[in-house]
Amino acid sequence: MLVGIASSANELARVATRGISMTRVEGFIATFALLILLGASIPSNAQRPQQQGKQRGPDQQQQGAQQPKQQGRGNQPAAQQQQRNPNQQPAVQQQRQQDQQHQRQAQQQQVKNQQQQVKNQEKAAKQQQQQRSRQQQQVKDQQKAAKQQQQQRRSQEQQQVQNQQRSSQQQRQQRAQQQQKTQNQNRARQMQRTQQQQREQQNQQRQIWQQNRASNWNSQHRSWQQRGGYNGYRIPDTYFRSNYGRNHWFRIYNLPFMFAGGYPRFQYGGYWFNFLDPYPEYWGNNWYETDDVYVDYYDDGYYLFNRRYPGRPGIAISISF
Repeated sequence: MLVGIASSANELARVATRGISMTRVEGFIATFALLILLGASIPSNAQRPQQQGKQRGPDQQQQGAQQPKQQGRGNQPAAQQQQRNPNQQPAVQQQRQQDQQHQRQAQQQQVKNQQQQVKNQEKAAKQQQQQRSRQQQQVKDQQKAAKQQQQQRRSQEQQQVQNQQRSSQQQRQQRAQQQQKTQNQNRARQMQRTQQQQREQQNQQRQIWQQNRASNWNSQHRSWQQRGGYNGYRIPDTYFRSNYGRNHWFRIYNLPFMFAGGYPRFQYGGYWFNFLDPYPEYWGNNWYETDDVYVDYYDDGYYLFNRRYPGRPGIAISISF
C-alpha cells in the first residue's frame, strides 16, 4: 500500500511539472487523499485478533471485499493521465522552440537596432565634420575676399598717387613750357628791335650806369641779411636751375633795360631784375657790354655776380614780372 502511495505521489509530481490542467490535478489530489486514509487504517486493523474477523457479519466481509475494488478504481485516473502525457510533450517542446526563436529574433532585432544607432551616430558625426569643413571654407573665402579688397584698395591708392604725381608733373611741364614760350617771345621781340633803338638804349644805359657807380662800394652796399632777408618773388627751383646760376651767364647790353626807382633794371628769362645798390667802382666803365654776368641765389637772397671778378661779392637784386 505504501508503495502505491509513493508511486501516486511521484505521478502527481510528474503531472504537475508537465503542465496538466487544474481539473485533472484536483482529481489526483482527491485520489491521493483517499489512499492516505486507507493506508492509515490498515495497521490498526492488522493488530486486531483474527477472532474479531470471524465474528464479523456478512456485511462487514462484503465491505472488506469491496475495498480492493475501490482502490483499483482510484488508480484508474493516474493510469489514464500517464497515457495522455506523451501526446502533450511535442506541444510543450514546440512552445519552447517558439519561445527560443522569439528570443533569438528579439536579440537579432536588438543587434540590428544597435548597428543602426551606430550608423546614425557615424552619419551625424560625418555631417558635423562636413559642416565644420564648410564653415572653415567659408572663413577662408571671407579672408580671401578681405585680402583681395585690401589689395584692391592699395592698388587704387597707389594709382591715385601716381595720377596725382603725373598731374603735378604735367602742370610743372606746362609752366615750364609757358615760361619758355615767354622767353622765346621776349627774344623774338629783342631781335625785332632796330639798330636805332639799340643805339638809343646803349646811350641811355651808359648814362644810367655811370650815374650808379659806387665811389666806395664796401660802405655803400648792403647784403640781404643786412636788409632783413629777401621778401620778393622767388623763381621756381626747376626753372631756376635750367636758366640761371653760374653755368648760365649772359650780358646785359642787349637785354630790355629801363630805369625805375632810382636804380636800373633789366629783363632776362621772362623776369625783371632790379638793382638795389650801385655797382662796384672796380668794375669797368662798359662792364655791361663786355663782362659776363649771372644771377644766383646765395645764402639769403638773389645776387648779380661778375665772372671777371670771381670770389667777390655780388650786387643785391630783387625779382619781379
